[in-house]
Amino acid sequence: MQLKSKLIRSEITIGSWITLGHPSIAEIMANVGFDWLVLDMEHSVLELSEIQTLIQVLDMKKCPAIVRLTSNHADQIKRVMDAGANGVMIPMIKSVSDAEAAVQAVYYPPRGNRGVGLARAQGYGAEFQKYRDWLEKNAVIIAMIEHIDAVNSIDAILSVDGIDAYIIGPYDLSSSMGHIGEFNHPAVISAIEKVLKVGKKLGKPGGIHVVEPNQEELRQRIAAGFSFIGYGLDIRILDTLCRNHIQNIKASL
Repeated sequence: MQLKSKLIRSEITIGSWITLGHPSIAEIMANVGFDWLVLDMEHSVLELSEIQTLIQVLDMKKCPAIVRLTSNHADQIKRVMDAGANGVMIPMIKSVSDAEAAVQAVYYPPRGNRGVGLARAQGYGAEFQKYRDWLEKNAVIIAMIEHIDAVNSIDAILSVDGIDAYIIGPYDLSSSMGHIGEFNHPAVISAIEKVLKVGKKLGKPGGIHVVEPNQEELRQRIAAGFSFIGYGLDIRILDTLCRNHIQNIKASL
């Protein structure tokens, strides 16, 4: 469960995305050996109560649960952390102030400004001090770099104390540059390379989402220097596997 220490050492970790709310989905994906799993609140219909259930499943499987939020909002960060999330993935970090606000919302004073509540993370009130110690040593904050404004301010963003890693959102980044979905466009490639270069300089692990479950692309991203990699998501893995199987079956009839 020590994801933070792996990030500090820039170890390669492979995770994935969960958008379906059934606990069995989380259990299956944790069982196969992903290093971490993102519970996606931004582009799914997952509700907070479902998020806590999925966190409980992943905790039992000792798989770190990272919640991708709908926005960089302190109230939402507080609630998912109180539910027991290992960390948060913050969309659309565009500036130093965005990054600082995320860090402050995760941590209690004096480091941050998170309000104190007693919920699942704090042992329902019985283990607040234990949780406070855990938080300082283990909480993970991932900045999503998915806009050209973030690329233009990347040195300052990744220099913020408390940002443990970043992950590039290729669709939104390319969209913000006027080249939506054109991942091989020279300008998009240049922007990604700039972020990766700065991350290496500052010792911040670089992440990117390989949206389609493509092992060759995964190998290419690792070779390029990325170490925090999202591989597919539940619906794309399920669709791809089922589609390939049924096509092969029908072709053999």
